[in-house]
Formats: sequence, C-alpha cells, structure tokens
Amino acid sequence: MNIKFRYNHLATIALSATLALGAITPVWADGNQIEISLAVGRVPITGSSYFELKQIHVLPNQSGNLATFTITIHNEGSSELQFIDYWARLNSKSGNQFTARLLPADKDKNRVAPGSTTDLTFYATVNPSTKLQDLVVQFIKWDFGQSNFERVLGEIAVPDDYTDITPPDGAAAISVGGVQVNASIKKFVSNKNEKYHVPNVYVTLENAGSQTVAIPAYLFSIRTPEGLLYPLEAKGLKELKINPKESKEIQLSGSIPVTVAADSWQLSVAETISDLKLNVSVANFGLPAVTSQEGGSIGKEYSFTSKSGVYTTQLGGLYRLPWEDQDILTADLTLSNKGEESLPIPKLSGYFLLDDAVKIDAKLIQTAKVIGLGAGASVNLQIAGKVPYTYEFSHVKLVLQENDAEAPASETDNGGATATDVLEFSTQSELQAIPFIGLGQSYSVNDVGRKAKYVIHSVSTYEDKTNIMYSAMVEVTNLEKRFTNVSKLFANFRSPDGTVFPASVAEVKNKISPSGKALLNVWASVPRGYSTSNMNLLLGEAVTEGKLSEGEKAVADSYVNPVAYWLPAEKTNVATTLKNVELFPYTITVDKIGTKIEDKVFTLKFNYELTKEKLTEINTEGHNLLLVFEDGGGMKRFEKKFDFKDFDVINGDSTADEDTKIRLGKRENFQITIPDPGLIYNTKFLEKYTLSIYDEFQGQRKLLASEKADWFITTD
Repeated sequence: MNIKFRYNHLATIALSATLALGAITPVWADGNQIEISLAVGRVPITGSSYFELKQIHVLPNQSGNLATFTITIHNEGSSELQFIDYWARLNSKSGNQFTARLLPADKDKNRVAPGSTTDLTFYATVNPSTKLQDLVVQFIKWDFGQSNFERVLGEIAVPDDYTDITPPDGAAAISVGGVQVNASIKKFVSNKNEKYHVPNVYVTLENAGSQTVAIPAYLFSIRTPEGLLYPLEAKGLKELKINPKESKEIQLSGSIPVTVAADSWQLSVAETISDLKLNVSVANFGLPAVTSQEGGSIGKEYSFTSKSGVYTTQLGGLYRLPWEDQDILTADLTLSNKGEESLPIPKLSGYFLLDDAVKIDAKLIQTAKVIGLGAGASVNLQIAGKVPYTYEFSHVKLVLQENDAEAPASETDNGGATATDVLEFSTQSELQAIPFIGLGQSYSVNDVGRKAKYVIHSVSTYEDKTNIMYSAMVEVTNLEKRFTNVSKLFANFRSPDGTVFPASVAEVKNKISPSGKALLNVWASVPRGYSTSNMNLLLGEAVTEGKLSEGEKAVADSYVNPVAYWLPAEKTNVATTLKNVELFPYTITVDKIGTKIEDKVFTLKFNYELTKEKLTEINTEGHNLLLVFEDGGGMKRFEKKFDFKDFDVINGDSTADEDTKIRLGKRENFQITIPDPGLIYNTKFLEKYTLSIYDEFQGQRKLLASEKADWFITTD
C-alpha cells in the first residue's frame, strides 16, 4: 500500500525508520505529492513469493557501528512458508562478513501464512568505518544437498544513491506497535551563548492509524556531519498517547559546544532495546541551516548605571529544573566591569514574569567568593524561583533590580526598601536544555575560591528483593592552591522519558588538598525491574536561603549551575578469583585461603592486602565489604561484614591476631572462627565451597568476585 503526503513544492525525499518500525525509501510521484515506496530491493523465494529489503540503517555505538535492517517476507503462494528454512546475512561490498541476529521480538516469527506478509528485523555490529552504501544483504536457503549446506537465493546491495535521511520538509512514516505514525519537523530555531549552541526542534507526530497509540521513550539527538551525537531532551513525550487522526507536538532542546560547526545537522531518533542494551535507529531527519532567533536576549550584553558606576550584564542561560513536586526557574547571569577602575558588587535582586501576568519571586545567589570587580573582571550570579511542575508558559521575562543600601542582597522581599528596575531580559526563545557532559568528559567550576573539576568515575547497582539502589561515583578534583571543602551538591537521576528519581549525596567532610580528589557517592532507590538504561545524572550546586549551602546543618531549598552527565555502562562482570578486587578507592586481594574444623570450631583462614588510592577522600558511611562463605553441599554458610570506615583506622598493632577488622596493608593468617559442634560429623559430605566478595551499601548488595576452593586445602 502506498502512503501519500501533499506538499507545496517538489523535492527529492528519503524517509526511514527501523526496528520493525517500518522504515521507508521515498520518491516523488507526479504532481505535488510524495509517494513512499516500501522497498530497497527484492529477491525471489519461489515463483510467487519473495524477500523484500524494506529498510537499512547504520548508527554509531560504543563498539563501532550498529547496522539494522528489516526484511519483509511476502508469501503469495498457496501453502505456508517457514522462515526456519531460510536466513539473511549481512556482508560488505569488499567481502567482509558481519554476524546478523534477529531482534528478540522477532525470534518466534517462523511461519508465514499463504497470502500474508511478515516483517523481521536483524542487527549486526559492523566496522567503525563501514558506511550504509558499503552493505549487502544476502538471502540463503538451507540445502543439505550442497557442500556447505546452503544455497544463495540472491543478494541486495545498498545503492550508492540510497539515503535514510528525511529532508527537512519531508515526513517519516513510523510504525509503533503496528500503528502508522507520521513524523515531521514543524520548526527549528537555535540561539547561542558564549559556550553553547542552543537548538530547539519541534516535531509533529500524527496518528494515521485507526487505534490510539502510546509513543515510546525515544532517544533524540543532533548528529553532526562528523557523526557526533548530542542528546536532546524531549518535552511532552512522557506518557504521550495520540488518538486516531490526531496530531501532537513535542519540543526537543539541547546544548552543543560553539566549537561545533552549525551546519548540515541531522535529527537522529533511536529506541532502546532493553534486552540487548542497544540503541537502534528509528528515523533520521535533515535539519535546515541553523539560524539565530531574532529578538532573543540570551548571549547578548546589556549595560546599566548605578551610583557606583557602569555594569554590563549578560544572560547566559535560563533553565527549568526538577525539584520535588515543583520546578525551579533559574537564570545564569554574568556581571562584568568593562571600565578601568574597580567597582563594588551591587545589591541586586529580581523576579520572573510569566506570560506578562504571573510574577514569581526569586532569590539572587552569588556563587563566587568575591566582594568586588576589578577592571575587566566578571562574576557569575544566579537568580532562582519556583513554579508548580505542572504549570506551562510560553514567555518569560526576567526583571533585574538594584536595592538601596539597606536592602538584603539576595532577597526580592526587601522589607520595604526601594528596589529599582535596572534591566529586563525578555526570552523570546525557549528555555534552554541543561548542558550534557559526555561519557568520560569532565565539567569544571571556575568560580574564585571554588575551582574544581567533576567527572563520573563509575556506576553501580545494588539489589535486594524489592528495590535496587542505583549509584554513581562522582570524582571531584580540587583545582585551588589551598585546601578547600567540596561544594554541597543537589542530585537527581533522570530516565529518557523524563521520570525523576531524587538522589542522595554522601558528602565528604574533610577538606581536599590542592590537586587532591574526593569521591562523592550519589544514589537513589529505583523500583526493581525498572530499566536504568540511558539514565543521566543531573547535578547542581545546593542553595540555602539565597546562598550556596555550607555546613553540615544546611538544608538545600534550591540549586543552581545545573549540568547533566551521560552515565557510563556499569561493569557487571564477576571475577573468578579474589585478587585485585576493586572497592574504589580501595583494592583488596585475598589468597592462601584455607579451612579447618578443630575442637568443634570452624575456621576460615586467609591472607589479604588492602590498598587505597592516595590523596582521595571519601565518605564510606553505609558501605561494607561482605564476605559470603557457601559450601557446595549446603552444609555450611555464613556472612561476615567489614565496615569500610575501619579500613583507615590503625588500632594499635593492626597485624595483631586478636584484631578482627580488616585494615589497610598486608595481613597473614587472618582468621574467622565460628563454633559449629555438628560440622565435624558431616565432613564426608562437604563439597567444594565458594568464597565471595560483595560491596554492600545501605543493606543492598553487588557481587564483585567469587572463588571456588576445596575443603581443607590452602589455595594459591
């Protein structure tokens, strides 16, 4: 069946979608219409049945490139066709072979009834240099009469002029659960500040089917001509349902470094296959040339005059951040002194005006530890206010005010003191997306007195029977020349569909040496079974009563300077020996493991060495090293916990036999003894045992290493 869309002018268009989502290769028909052809090529099976290559894509991933292709089996014969007799292979035109596998959802599609069709989608990892036009799909039939047990029916090479990119004025037909949804770009605007391009893409989704459809949590990205991917946040996508013949609009926003050329960008749409932990392409759109939105104030400098002198202010960003059952509106301002003489920092306040009607009181926060502005100097300021998270608005005005000498510098409620409007920033563009920090990349805070670098070290999942504890380890490096405290942070984990899980931060109480590091454990409880794939970590600097939070008793009431970290894949492999087991920043090796039963007492004996990365501070509260002993025959099992906080404590002679805690350093013949009068009578039933090391946090566990050994024999 052909699907037609009407447009006002002629062009050449290519539409695509993948993963059993009905990707398509379009051509122009006569007149002002687009006719969509659903075939790249076909190979005959019998006289009346054939394979059809419906679509093919290549998407970059962490291990190279991921190719996906969908074939349609057309059975126009009078008897059933069984796909178990056939297969599809993926090769390159140069002769390389790639292992193609069926997606989990298609593995049971083996029979095609007479007069029907069936779609099957395959995926394969290809070389990083492999392009779409390099690929060849080969179709075979298993034939045990052949020497290699197979007979090639034919192959389809991707044409050199084939493209899976939908032009900016085109539309892509996407199959969602068998329902056709037409996707097109309605509008594309972009602004720019000192550090980032700020693209906003408006996508229209039209349900062309006859049933209501729930739109999946797609992953949207800007893709550059070099293949770089920059994630976009989707507003309006969460739990989105579209009725038949109904259209809905979603807004995509993001941030891209200004060093990236703003031309030939594409919009990439992908979907996560949780069973495979893979992101696969759904559709790709070409975007028009990037243009700045006229009249926007972000990134522009404005001056105002006070009694102290002339100041220059720039609105660097305007964000909407999750906060419990509210959202925080926060504006990032830069206050500069362009003159030749020093100036004091003026007493400023401000408020937000939404849609020229609703006033939102706000607080001003100064994050840098400075009291004045030298010639040519600048300081960052934040203004933050709260709105209900359900409240929608289309226009924001930020009014910046200067208070008289008696007015508080950080409060808009100035107790009757005079507040003079000095500047208005009217955001004629959309709210900015929170800047994303890529995998392995760092974010630096450059405020005077608080210079530091933040990077994600690792992620971990701890489990019990009902929930999982999802944790990220944030490494902070002190870039100051003095010992400093780590800034208090506020954190949330966010899933691709916008679900927010408030997170806790285990703060480091000790000051950090110059060039020293601190490890901040950030964790949140997530329902068991909930996918943590493609989660990101939203971090901001905690604020209490208009100032950066300081001290143990400070309770954050908002946060500023938000950034979102793209989280690395979790290391889930379990080591088969107990050597060099990482409990970062600690590493432990356990060897010379032996068992004995004597005087009705069971003894487990071993040597260990515990080391720690130097100049690294960490709050280990709630963490235990858990040893679990399990006999293969089920005759003996026990657990022994060792609190992390004891690792660094030297309690007299840490090598003394009576010391039952694990300490930093080496220790020989460390013993765990447990009375067990009946165990001696079951020695002939004792089988191999397993000794395992777990990282336990807040009562939930992650298995790190397990080693099997024989009873009464000391291991190497």
